[in-house]
Amino acid sequence: MPPAVPAAVAGRPWICRCGPALCTIKPCYLPGMPTDMNDHPTGRRRPGLTRTLSRGFLHTMMLVLVLGTARFGHALGADSAAAPTPPTAATSTVTDPPAGGGADRAAPLAVKVLIINMFQPEAAPWLAALKHSEEIRVPGLAEDYPAVRCNADAVCQMTTGMGHANAAASTMALLYSGQFDLRKTYFLIAGIAGIDPERGTIGSAAWARYVVDSGIAHEIDARELPRGWRDGYFGVLTDSPDTVPKFDYRTEMFRLDEDLLQRALILSRSAALEDSDDVAAYRRHYGAAPANQPPAVIQCDTLGGDTWWTGKRLGEHARRWTRLLTGGKGVYCTTQQEDNATMVSLTRGAHSGLLDLRRVAILRSGSDFDRPYLHQGVLEGLRAQLALPGAGRIAADNLVHAGMPLVEAIVRHWDQWQNGVPAAASP
Repeated sequence: MPPAVPAAVAGRPWICRCGPALCTIKPCYLPGMPTDMNDHPTGRRRPGLTRTLSRGFLHTMMLVLVLGTARFGHALGADSAAAPTPPTAATSTVTDPPAGGGADRAAPLAVKVLIINMFQPEAAPWLAALKHSEEIRVPGLAEDYPAVRCNADAVCQMTTGMGHANAAASTMALLYSGQFDLRKTYFLIAGIAGIDPERGTIGSAAWARYVVDSGIAHEIDARELPRGWRDGYFGVLTDSPDTVPKFDYRTEMFRLDEDLLQRALILSRSAALEDSDDVAAYRRHYGAAPANQPPAVIQCDTLGGDTWWTGKRLGEHARRWTRLLTGGKGVYCTTQQEDNATMVSLTRGAHSGLLDLRRVAILRSGSDFDRPYLHQGVLEGLRAQLALPGAGRIAADNLVHAGMPLVEAIVRHWDQWQNGVPAAASP
C-alpha cells in the first residue's frame, strides 16, 4: 500500500522524483516550493538549422548497419526495423491473453528482473544471453514487439519501440496488463546513445544518476538570439537561459536510487567490454582521454528528447542544461530519446502500488560521439561515423557485458535482493 499523504500536502499535487517506491516523501515537489535534486530538471537538445544533421540520424543509420550484420541475423534493407523473428516452438512457449486481455496463467508472473530495450539491435544481445523459454503477448505493446520474453529465472525482456511516445505507451501497457507481478521487480533500462567525448568513448557503458528531459523548453531561432546568449534554449515561463524553471510538467528530471546505482557500478567495474578496429582507429582523432581510449564502465547522466542532434554548440547546451536542471549536480554524458518517458510510466505504476521506484537502473552505451573532433566539420563527422559498422555492434553488446553482472547478482542471490538492495558487503 502507498504511504498516507501527509496532512500538509493532502489535496495538493505532489510527486516523488528520486526513488522511494510509492512516493515515500523524500522530499517531493510542491508547486511554488523550491526544488532540490530529488525532483527534476530537463535536458536534451533541439537545434535550429542544425537539427537536420541530428545525432539521432547518425544513431539510427549506424544501427541500420548493425541490423545488417550476422550478429543480429537481419538482412540490411529498407525494412530494417521489421519485427524480430519469433522463436520457434521448440525453444519457447507463447502465452496469448484471452480475448478480454488478461493472461491465461493462474497468477501473474513474479518477475525478478525486467530488461527494457527500445528496438531490436539493443534487444538481440540480451535475448541471446538470457535464453528465454516463454513469450507472453501483451495487448498494447508496440506492433513490432508484441511480446515479453522470459526465462526460467524469471528474468524478462521487453522492447518498447523507439521514441518518447512508444516508450511510454508500451511501458504502461505492460504495467497495467495484470499479467506480471512487479512489486519486487528490478528494472534495467538498457539502450545505446550518443556520448560526450569529454566523458566517454564509443562502446563505453554509462550508469545514470540523473535522467533529464530537454524537450520541455522555450526555443529562439539561433539567427535571432538576444545579445550575449550562447543558444536559444531556456526554461518554460522564464526569460533567461540561466534561470531554473518551475517543474510543472513533473517529468523533467528523475534521480535514480543511489544504493542501486553504487551496487551496479561495483558489480560491473571489471566487466570486459568489446571494442572494434574501425572504432579504435576513428577515436584516435580525438585529442584527449577518455574519447581516444578503449571503452569503459562509467557513471554520468543521460539527457533525453525526441530531437536528434550533433555538434559542438548543441553539445555545450546539453552540458549546461543538465547542470542547470540538476542544481549543478548532474554531469551530462549520454543523449537518447526514451528514458524520461519510461520513468514517467514507472512512476505512475509506483503510485498505483505496482512497483518500487528504488529498483530502477538506467544503462546507456555510446554508439557515436555527439560532436566532431577538432577541425572536423559537423557533416563530415556525421558521415564518418556512419561508416563505422563496429560502433553500433559494440555499443549493443556492451550493454549486456556491463548490465549482466547486476542481473546475475540479483537472480543468484535473490534471498538477499528480494526485499531491497543489499548492503555493499553482500553479493
